[in-house]
Amino acid sequence: MYKTALDPLIDSSSKILILGTMPGDQSIAKQQFYGNKGNHFWKIIFTIFNEDYIQSYEDRKIFLKKYKIALWNVLASCIREGSSDSKITNETVNDFVNFHKQYPNIQYVFFESKSAAKFFYKYSTPQAGISYHTLPSTSGLHAGISFNQKVEMWKIIAETANDLS
Repeated sequence: MYKTALDPLIDSSSKILILGTMPGDQSIAKQQFYGNKGNHFWKIIFTIFNEDYIQSYEDRKIFLKKYKIALWNVLASCIREGSSDSKITNETVNDFVNFHKQYPNIQYVFFESKSAAKFFYKYSTPQAGISYHTLPSTSGLHAGISFNQKVEMWKIIAETANDLS
């Protein structure tokens, strides 16, 4: 099935960009990043900032803006049955050259999975002056690493955000 990514969740103050591969079916249907309740992204992000978990997507967007965090995906479109990145074919990548021209304040890019990093490096060239890091997937299906281990590895985002304030 043909899938297209969500528009970036970003503004001119964003300095940190978290890149997933392609939203899953539930996220696309809800038009919300990490809209699948089985994905631990939001639980992890609130945990690393020691903030209370928020259910409202609009309030989550305000939370991200507070920490200068943007969300987007590496792929603009692809063909994929279901939501697994391993089933992606016929992918097209987002235009990161123009993206970084439009949002020049981005200093850090964190890939939300090895798959996101793999597709990025396959089709894109890292921009000078931007630091790139790959983190473990927040998918509940990525069970090779415990939730607490993921939290420890994701703390780099909170540390980075705090250094930028």
